Amino acid sequence: MSTDIKIKKGLTIKLKGAASKELATATRSEIFTIYPTDFNGIKPKLTVKVGDKVMAGDAVFYNKSNEDMKFVSPVSGEIKDIIRGAKRKILAVTIQADAMDKYKDFGKKTPSNLSGIQVKQALLESGCWAFINQRPYDILANPNDKPKAIFISGFDTAPLAADTAFSLQGKETSFQAGIDALTKLTEGKVHLSVQGKSFLNDVKGVSLHNVNGKHPAGNVGVQISKVNPINAGERVWTVKPQDVAIIGNLFLTGNFDATRVVALAGSEVNNPKYYTVKVGNKYTDLIQSGLTNDNVRIINGNPLTGTAIKLTDSVGFYTNEITVLPEGNQYRFIGWMPFKDNKIHSVARTSLSFLSKKEFTLNTNFNGEERAFVVTGEMEKVMPIDIYPMQLLKATMLGDIEKMENLGIYEVAPEDFALVDYICTSKIEAQEIIRKGLDLMIEEVG
Repeated sequence: MSTDIKIKKGLTIKLKGAASKELATATRSEIFTIYPTDFNGIKPKLTVKVGDKVMAGDAVFYNKSNEDMKFVSPVSGEIKDIIRGAKRKILAVTIQADAMDKYKDFGKKTPSNLSGIQVKQALLESGCWAFINQRPYDILANPNDKPKAIFISGFDTAPLAADTAFSLQGKETSFQAGIDALTKLTEGKVHLSVQGKSFLNDVKGVSLHNVNGKHPAGNVGVQISKVNPINAGERVWTVKPQDVAIIGNLFLTGNFDATRVVALAGSEVNNPKYYTVKVGNKYTDLIQSGLTNDNVRIINGNPLTGTAIKLTDSVGFYTNEITVLPEGNQYRFIGWMPFKDNKIHSVARTSLSFLSKKEFTLNTNFNGEERAFVVTGEMEKVMPIDIYPMQLLKATMLGDIEKMENLGIYEVAPEDFALVDYICTSKIEAQEIIRKGLDLMIEEVG
């Protein structure tokens, strides 16, 4: 039995360059890279040194705050380099990969026959615990906590987002095993949200929700707010669908296999499609179809929440999508004039683009600079979570912890403010503000 949820507020942005449902295999890189900075809320401590041999699944570093929380190598090979930044902060660990991976054997297990403690130990030892995030704060879950529920969003409504069901083709059994494991970690329910028909509608052991509406209907934070909102002192854990399948594969095979499907999308990609690739693989070996030109922005993630990367960087631990957009270093002459250019998507009535249903080619230009942060009523139109977004942002900018708590800081993550970034005429960095606010709450409240 499923429940229906309708999201009325939000904004759907149609962009050119969606990945076609065609799956290829990326060329395997000689050098793989792991970024400790991918993991929010941890302090890494190395367990390897340059020259050490590792198998896929061997620990490379652990969390200083919890030594049981290990982070492992996605491939077998030799530790080539440890790259550090200011104050010797570990920025990256590079591995000279073998031609064929050798896996550390964690042993095959049937999740339904295990206790919660046994499942937790298996996830911590294998490095799969890193796939479990917690709300509030949008950081890695603390294994000592007891979540009141676990949420999985089985679809994504962001611009050019990957099709979740397509990405999981052939992994249906692993996904079910992952669900069976996650049900052991909470006394509450495992909630799975879907949109449309796919094998996800038939998954057992979950509380199923059919969600319809504009972006950000696919955000797990929006779904939590509609199903089981977070109050002070409560914990909710979240897992992404492909990560559920990797967890399930661990129990079915005894191996940590960090292979995932990544959508290569965007108007500047010659042949946007899906690729099977391992975490840590070089982007140069993934973007095989080529780009239309060199004046582009390559983004790890979707256009609203992703981060700019270089071709020499490597696939991150949570990467499901790579987007390539035109660089925004060209400016329109007197572009502020109403109705001057209706090829540019805009929610403002100064452009007729809001009447069009076509797909747009957008660049990364801000089309303006940061200005006074004033009340406009724009944010509330795209924020389906029951909060006052402008007031929360202002309280966060001031560092007023009491007001932040009262205004709903526990319920949100930076991605929930992505559309605020997009539509805000003040050109503020709302996601950055919320991330700093969450970090402040961790430091002051814990």
